[in-house]
Amino acid sequence: MAKRDYYEILDVSKDASQDEIKKAYRKQALKYHPDKNPGDAKAEENFKEAAEAYEVLRDPEKRSKYDRFGHSAFDGAGGFGGGGMTMDDIFSQFGDIFSGFGGFGGFGGFGGGQQTRRGVTKGSNLRVTVKLTLAEIASGVEKKIKVKKYVACEACGGNGAKNGTATSTCSTCHGTGHVTQVTNTFLGQMQTQSTCPTCRGEGKMISEKCEVCYGEGILKKDDVISINIPAGVSEGMQLKMSGRGNAARRGGINGDLIVMIKETEHDELFRDGNDVVYNLYLSMPEAILGDTVEIPTIESRVKIKIDPGTQPGKILRLRGKGIPDVNGYGKGDLLVNINVWVPKSISNEEKKMVEKMNESENFKPQAMKADKNIFNRMKNFFE
Repeated sequence: MAKRDYYEILDVSKDASQDEIKKAYRKQALKYHPDKNPGDAKAEENFKEAAEAYEVLRDPEKRSKYDRFGHSAFDGAGGFGGGGMTMDDIFSQFGDIFSGFGGFGGFGGFGGGQQTRRGVTKGSNLRVTVKLTLAEIASGVEKKIKVKKYVACEACGGNGAKNGTATSTCSTCHGTGHVTQVTNTFLGQMQTQSTCPTCRGEGKMISEKCEVCYGEGILKKDDVISINIPAGVSEGMQLKMSGRGNAARRGGINGDLIVMIKETEHDELFRDGNDVVYNLYLSMPEAILGDTVEIPTIESRVKIKIDPGTQPGKILRLRGKGIPDVNGYGKGDLLVNINVWVPKSISNEEKKMVEKMNESENFKPQAMKADKNIFNRMKNFFE
């Protein structure tokens, strides 16, 4: 897709001064800033686009090249002046442009910290652990959890002011949310900024506090949250529900709800990635003669056929009886690991039967060599 004209992006004329270009960029960046548009991919793209336009037009040499050759002047340049700017690039390169303007002093990073620029505070995140059975993991499930969290005060609409009263601009910081201090040193004057102590960085004051939330704009209440958990999640995985965390003090952006997945153990099955494993123990007669046995699956119990002469260590695979991939790439299998149970004690009569069987050549160790599949499998196992 063709790039938009840089002057059009910033909404300035081609003979605009550097000061006009700077003000125009600041206006666009504030409008599309990620903290004001959480989760909005289009706003983020506009934010990057405005930064790219400003990076070129603020530089007289780059601006001259752009005026003569357009976007082709930077083909293959990469990075600044050629697109491809990341959020970190923008914040590190242009953070100072917001100093003293609208409380956005210095950016400080993207989405980090709970104390933010004026008017763009963010509530803290909530973390919960949800326990899931193997069946719930395999099918996906909706869980309802009850949490105690901060919510916006209904009486004042979350702004902390008594119903019917208004907020006013802070007289200390004049609405910027921060104060600037100039100190004389032997190196010259040094300028530092800090959060306004009067309004605590909000840039506004409340003339009469809400009687319900006492001016905080938030109250702690119980909230029931429905969580749709997709099939295929695994132990330790975290799911984020944007905006379902604590409400921000006196308006702003809600924090997020972080859901930690914990698997509860199944009585008979255990998980290996997207596959499910079951250890099946056969008696010696079942392994020798073959049989039909019942085994558990995630959903129910099924019967499988055991062929005569089934050997210990053999794995039977039931296709598609495992767990779906969380990204939708098919399903795992149910692996049935065959074990043969050897009793530790037998009766005298059973002992005689076993001794008689042992006299047969079929029960001699030499018989294993005749079965090349068994012999090779055992050989590879020990190598």
